[in-house]
Order: sequence, then structure tokens, then C-alpha cells
Amino acid sequence: MPDIVYERADGQNAAAQLDRFLGAYEEVYAEAPYNEDPSDVAEFIEHYAVHARRPGMRLVLASDGTEVVGFTYGYYLAPDTRWWRNLQDVTLPDAFTREDGRRTFVIIELAVRKAWRRRGVAAALHEQLTRGLHAERVTLTVRPEPEAEAARSAYESWGYRKVGISHPWDEAPLYACLLRVRDLH
Repeated sequence: MPDIVYERADGQNAAAQLDRFLGAYEEVYAEAPYNEDPSDVAEFIEHYAVHARRPGMRLVLASDGTEVVGFTYGYYLAPDTRWWRNLQDVTLPDAFTREDGRRTFVIIELAVRKAWRRRGVAAALHEQLTRGLHAERVTLTVRPEPEAEAARSAYESWGYRKVGISHPWDEAPLYACLLRVRDLH
């Protein structure tokens, strides 16, 4: 089996990579707890086009030969973000929720196809995505269902801590919102 190769694309270069990792997205998110169908995939495609235009957009693909086996992407939270207002169970001080477009990097997706899990691919994707960031902190959300326990455990081992419960849109499930303050030294 070939070594896993990691490639990073930024901004509009990331937008052009959607077709390369869409099959991996469909495979991962068809699983529980997501159970996404073609309409959910179509919605993801629309959202990705918007995300790819966000400041600081980064995408990292993990490939085994020509096959994409995992991906992750994110961007910097904008000053007018709703990210922190989506929290349902905690009220955070203004000093915590203030964003300036570079303070917080958000990881929107981090996914690895089943056959490549538990091989360090997710950790390597995360490292490649966050390497060289000039952000004070990194945030992400994770589902609370038992099927997502391995992901939650990995994030905690990487230094993330729960901030609250997020409900990002009306039809969305609840997510645990996690935060890692970066070591900038």
C-alpha cells in the first residue's frame, strides 16, 4: 500500500478540489450518526462553495495513491460570525466572543473514510490544517452520539475542551462546541 500523501490548497484553489474529495464526503456522511442522503450532499456542495470564499480558507486532502481517503477544511471566523451565538447552554463574555477575522480558526469538516481510520490519518490532517496558523485559538463542533465518541476522544487528546452545546441552524442537531487555545510560543 502506498504512503498517505497530504496536500494543502488555499482559497479558490481549495474550491477547485471539491470533485476530488466529494466521494469521500459522501461515504463518510452516509454513516451514522449523519445518515446523509443526496439532498444533504447537494446542500454540502452549496455550502462548500461559500466556505471556499472565506478568509483564510484551507483544505487538506489525504490520498492513498489516487484515492482521497480523508479531508479537512476550515477558515477564520469573521467579526460578524454567529458561531458563539449558536451556543445554547452558556453565555460567554463579550471579550471571549469578539472576533477580528484572525483570532479564531474554525475547522468545518475533518473526515476519514472507514478503511483508513485508526491509522493516524485524522491527526495528520489536523496537523497539516493547523500548521502555521496565526490564530489564537481553533474551534470545531462534534456530534454527541456514541458513533462520534472516537472523534471526540481524538479532539480532546489534541487539546480541545468543550465550551458549550451549539445549535447552528433550525433543523440542525445539537453539537458539542470545542475549543483549543494554540501554543504560539
